Amino acid sequence: SICSLSEPTDGRPLVTSISDFVVDFPRERPSNTWFAPFLSFEVVLLLLFLDLLPFNEIRDLFVRVIGHIANLCKEALFSPAVETTAVMLIFLAWVLRMDNPIYLLSFATFKAPDSWKVSQAEFVEMMRRQGCFTEDSINFMKRLLERSGTGQSTAWPPGIVQCLQDGKETDRSMDASRKEAETVIFDIVENALRKADVKPEEIDVLVINCSLFSPTPSLCAMVISKFGLRGDVLSFNLSGMGCGASLISVGLAKGLLQCRSFGGKALVVSTEVVTPNLYYGNERGFLMTNTLFRCGGAAIVLSNKWGDGRRAWYKLLRTVRVQSTTEEAYNCIYETEDGEGQKGVRLSKEIVKVAGKCMEKNMAMLGPYVLPLSEQFKVVVSLIARFFTKTL
Repeated sequence: SICSLSEPTDGRPLVTSISDFVVDFPRERPSNTWFAPFLSFEVVLLLLFLDLLPFNEIRDLFVRVIGHIANLCKEALFSPAVETTAVMLIFLAWVLRMDNPIYLLSFATFKAPDSWKVSQAEFVEMMRRQGCFTEDSINFMKRLLERSGTGQSTAWPPGIVQCLQDGKETDRSMDASRKEAETVIFDIVENALRKADVKPEEIDVLVINCSLFSPTPSLCAMVISKFGLRGDVLSFNLSGMGCGASLISVGLAKGLLQCRSFGGKALVVSTEVVTPNLYYGNERGFLMTNTLFRCGGAAIVLSNKWGDGRRAWYKLLRTVRVQSTTEEAYNCIYETEDGEGQKGVRLSKEIVKVAGKCMEKNMAMLGPYVLPLSEQFKVVVSLIARFFTKTL
């Protein structure tokens, strides 16, 4: 028997000897695989009869168990070749982990229905039917339209296009604005998920940017409710960040994915809602937005799981963000009211200058990552020559 028990006067069994309680193992063991099951058995017995043993017996048993474990650690579990391979695989896994790539699984853009599309002549007629623009303002927008590079089939929301029909007025209500947002966002999200072969419940991060339309509930809540995303999805609704919000959203999604221990998937949506943002005044700085902006949207699915690399379209290598902190940069695109109290977005004449400086800084930061050393050397020489030319 493993242990010998005696019956005390109170009827409670008592262990008489720890030497009887524990299996006595031989000093020489052919292998660790022979020893491990009996060591586990010894620990199990210790736990079962812990309350029955005297303190000195428990101490001696612990000493024996620790001694067996120490002897086990001294012996090689695997051959040197296997251990070397294991170390190399662990190192390779660490290197791959440090890379933490971001893959683009799909990309979808909004294809407007034919009922939304208007020609340049129809656009001018729409502006005329608003009944608030002077002839000078209409001619100004017409000249801008001819120079803007827009085609003869650009998309406007149905709430505004319906004014081309006799007897109907422009609808700029919240319901019409939501309808435009739902039509655009639902279409591109559905197409992006389908192309990526990703189910909505697999999305871990959701980022939507829309500068001028920020309703309550948010656009993120609208997508979560429509497609049934998980309750613990990380959702972010960005507004007021202008044309650069698309790249900002990608950078945000990248950072959130790389913070996850086991990877994940992100859905990034970028759009602008035109319905509530048509300017009804006659100041030229505000009229430019009526001419340049149209309906549209794009959605992408990102992943940082290694298994998705084989089916990814692209791999994100680098994101760079530059901001200008000058006063003229802050005021170059400004949402406010004009002199008559009409709300709109004013574009300053300094916008081209500000954008050029920001692009120059952006390229200076991005250049070292994409240019070969020979080209970087030429840039350094050019900068030095420019510096000395200015000082002379």
